[in-house]
Amino acid sequence: MSGLMAVFWKELADHFTSKRFIILSFLIYLAGIAAIYVAAQNIRSGITETTQFIFLRLFTVSGEVQIFSFLFFLSLFIPIIGIALGFDAVNSERTSGNLSRVLSQPLYRDSVINGKFLAGLITLAILVTSIVVLVAGMGLRMIGVPPSAEELLRLVAFIIVSIIYGAFWMSLSVLFSVLFNRVATAALASIALWIFLFLFVSIIAQVIAGTNVEIANAIRHISPGVLYSEVTQVLLIPSHPAMFMISMYYTGLEPNPLPFGQSLLIAWPQLTSLIALTALCFAGSYIKFMREEIRST
Repeated sequence: MSGLMAVFWKELADHFTSKRFIILSFLIYLAGIAAIYVAAQNIRSGITETTQFIFLRLFTVSGEVQIFSFLFFLSLFIPIIGIALGFDAVNSERTSGNLSRVLSQPLYRDSVINGKFLAGLITLAILVTSIVVLVAGMGLRMIGVPPSAEELLRLVAFIIVSIIYGAFWMSLSVLFSVLFNRVATAALASIALWIFLFLFVSIIAQVIAGTNVEIANAIRHISPGVLYSEVTQVLLIPSHPAMFMISMYYTGLEPNPLPFGQSLLIAWPQLTSLIALTALCFAGSYIKFMREEIRST
């Protein structure tokens, strides 16, 4: 346990002092603040007496270009952050010779990879939580409408789901870091897979949608981004018209808008899929790392 914590604190310090982390943090904060400013302006002009979940609209409302909401920016930046935290976790240590020197110490091998992954996960969690809290605070000041208890629960669930989504991309990049000796190869492989899942899976699904809708939906759900999008929409847009149609497929669910517990019930299959994918990628990197031969230099 002491070896795990030693690796954890060392990696955590490296993450927070790296230029890579500072640049990524600046970009995501800047994009989040810009998106929330536009959303707050549009919310002010669209509030009526019957408007529900006003505070949650800060995270989903966009400007004239409908796709550019805070939720879209977060779904775009989280994979980049996850990849940046993991693509050189092992291979950089291996090529520099530091890994063999570390393992020559009285330290269990699994403490190294577990400590690295835990440090990356905590860094990701701190970054995601801080940007959501910052955006919520700015939005509260701009629109002057405090969140209800249910909205706070939905925001907490949204943060947890976002961390799980980022953990998948980090575990995938750690897997590539273990599989490939070159840092550049691991980074390119991670980015290439992200682009394929983010763009081309949806295109392939649209092409097939004309012949078989069920197969097209199955292909779309290969992408973790689609799973994340569906979960976050259920959590952050409980009064969306599509939620009424979804509720018709679940026995005992109340009509639109859905309560928090029922929203979790709908989002649970996609959420468990994200967790399973994350665990699968980390298990692959763990097994490969534990079995590989590491020679001293």
